[in-house]
Amino acid sequence: MPVDLNKILEQSRKIHFVGVGGSGMYPLVQILLAAGHTISGSDVNEGEILDYERRQGVRVMMGQVAENVHGGELVVYSAAIRADNPERLEAERLGIPCVERSVMLGYVASLYRRPLCIAGTHGKTTATGMAVQILEMGGHAPGAVIGGRLPLIGGYGQAGQGNDAMVVEACEYHNTFLELASECAVLLNVDDDHLEFFGSMENLKEAFRSFCRLATGAVLYNGDDANTREVVAPLLQSGVNSAGEKLSFFSFGLEEGADFGAINLREHRPGYWAFTLMAGGEAHGEIALGAPGKHNVYNALAAAAGAMRLGASFEDIERGLAAFSGTGRRFEVLGQVNGVTIADDYAHHPAEVKAVLTAAKAMEYGRVWAVHQPYTYSRTQSLLEDFAAVLPIADRVVLTAIMGGRERKEDYNVTTRDLADKIPGSVWFETQREAADYVLQNARPGDLVLTLGCGDIYKCAHMMLGDSTWG
Repeated sequence: MPVDLNKILEQSRKIHFVGVGGSGMYPLVQILLAAGHTISGSDVNEGEILDYERRQGVRVMMGQVAENVHGGELVVYSAAIRADNPERLEAERLGIPCVERSVMLGYVASLYRRPLCIAGTHGKTTATGMAVQILEMGGHAPGAVIGGRLPLIGGYGQAGQGNDAMVVEACEYHNTFLELASECAVLLNVDDDHLEFFGSMENLKEAFRSFCRLATGAVLYNGDDANTREVVAPLLQSGVNSAGEKLSFFSFGLEEGADFGAINLREHRPGYWAFTLMAGGEAHGEIALGAPGKHNVYNALAAAAGAMRLGASFEDIERGLAAFSGTGRRFEVLGQVNGVTIADDYAHHPAEVKAVLTAAKAMEYGRVWAVHQPYTYSRTQSLLEDFAAVLPIADRVVLTAIMGGRERKEDYNVTTRDLADKIPGSVWFETQREAADYVLQNARPGDLVLTLGCGDIYKCAHMMLGDSTWG
């Protein structure tokens, strides 16, 4: 039976999150806490998100057992939580309403008049963070749901002020973004990821197409990306959304003819890019990015265009993009040890690894180390050659065991050794502790060490910095 969230949230104050430590859960926790709800949650692994939540008054329980849901009036679970999870089963037995995270996110976003929902295979956390930074520094106080921690707002999300503007990171995994009806849908790019779920690139493209059709006002898309153009082409032809309402379309990119573009592209310091922002064929002024990497020019164009739609001025954009240095786990510099800089990045697809390592090599460091944790056996197996082609952009490559996530090792015929064998000079280790020790013994002052992956490889970075919390 469908859950009437509006009715439940009006009557219920106690909400329990299964998998409360996830990056997709935390912004919802923050927003619902701000709305006066009492939050509890469970998880199976410790992490920094749980520490943030505890400090905000969330009752966190390690391990997932039936008793955890007792006293709850609504249960929210992530897509990774199976139907036979003991907390879900107990909630159903007790008649406690249960909703998947994306359903809750869709409901929360619907409370705002102008949701800006940012999707794409790569860059959505950064572009979302940039848009929020622009709007927040410009005094627009948007609601926000971001897949990484934005220092400016002290977390992954916020309720904002009023119910006008909201910026949401829209994730395609398991079609969760199809719960979001945006006023403006942003499509950054489309690449071959999550094919173990979608089955083919055509299915993936159709999912992004469906996401765009849910927009009520406009679609903002990357005109330089061939797959994105394929997604948008039928929509441009029809000119309407899934309800038959007229949509507006705006492109961004570096090629001539984009509605939002960048000219005079240049480095204002090694690894950091500047450009003249073009909109509607007119130059609006100079932008100097505070986040490294040429790939971030695209993210900045998307964020600027989306923020302008929500009322941001050019001055807001200029100031916000200059101040934005990244979100948590996106080229996040964590510290130094013995003159070696330790940074962490969420990159887990070959295109993302290429972008971040290319940016790192352009900066003023000695050698660049890539400490990579492959994530999921299916992705590692299907993209093995692609990973082997991009990781050697780094001067030194260190690999750890594959983190299977939701997959079982026995279902796939791939190991980290298979990847290491394709990268001359690389080394691999079963544990992060071994990898951390190897890097510390061999890195030199002036080197940059980047831990790369969307699993828990950030723990390896903290080990290098001497944080005993991580082993």
